Amino acid sequence: MDWFSNIFAAVQQWLFEGLVQPLAFAVGAGNLLEDGYTATGWLVVGLLQIVVMVLVIGPAQRLWPVEPVTDRHAIRVDVIYTLLHRLGVFKLAMFFTFDEWATQFFGMLRAQGMPTLQIDQVWPGVTDVAWVSFLLYLLVFDAVGYWVHRSQHRFHWWWQLHSVHHSQRQMTMWTDNRNHLLDSVIVDMVFVTVALLVGVGPSQFVALVAISQLFESLQHANLRWRWPNWVERLAVSPRFHRRHHEVTLGHEPGVTAQQPYGANFGILFSCWDILFKSADWKGGLKPTGIQDQIEEGRDYGRGFWAQQWLGLVRLFRRDHKTSA
Repeated sequence: MDWFSNIFAAVQQWLFEGLVQPLAFAVGAGNLLEDGYTATGWLVVGLLQIVVMVLVIGPAQRLWPVEPVTDRHAIRVDVIYTLLHRLGVFKLAMFFTFDEWATQFFGMLRAQGMPTLQIDQVWPGVTDVAWVSFLLYLLVFDAVGYWVHRSQHRFHWWWQLHSVHHSQRQMTMWTDNRNHLLDSVIVDMVFVTVALLVGVGPSQFVALVAISQLFESLQHANLRWRWPNWVERLAVSPRFHRRHHEVTLGHEPGVTAQQPYGANFGILFSCWDILFKSADWKGGLKPTGIQDQIEEGRDYGRGFWAQQWLGLVRLFRRDHKTSA
């Protein structure tokens, strides 16, 4: 991990000094150089992710697709979401708002004596080994992610926002970041708070987010891949997660379906679905979307702004029938 961190830091420094710093001075924002350096790190992470997606996952989708691509416009909209999130634009906005405020707030609490749960210090000599502590933090974040995702389906108001993600009927590797911005804000707030509570370092947090995002891109890919059963019992595969997106599964709160509120909520590891009895191993190759898109022709928006606006309309409506 040290050699990777060194290479990453070198690229971040090079990009910052060659592009971000001159740009900051040119627009009169020299007082924000420290924040610009942070943003440069997220930019490097996003660029690396997109390179892997385009060069590895993309060709695999073309070779082993679940379904033919018939709606390229929908995919182009998902690309906009991906660029917005992966290149640090959204993360930078959160940094100047909630992230910065949360850091200051928890710093104040620690100054008053509030302890921080340092997971990497739980078992000295073992958990303080870099890869062991990283895996522990990954498990903690994944467990939190499971319950956040399950709550997005369970609570009516949250589903109104999360349904933007599920309304994609042409699911590809670009679909992971197709989320309502308010939904993304809420999720980011949860994970930043957890990171501060358990003592995740800034570089560890970046790595945790980067690995999770890249793996989630693979899960959403249009891939007819069946992993060995023992692997699927450990990690969330594209087939396992596609089952989560299938139209017939039933995602909307209150809809009677094979699984009320859906199934397969795991982010990286399928063990949480197995442990909490929400795993569904059937299917994984059927059409994706939301039931009322098919049965009632409900409009979730074709473009980015339409999807954002309709999400707010659904959120503030007082009609609580099914997914309305």
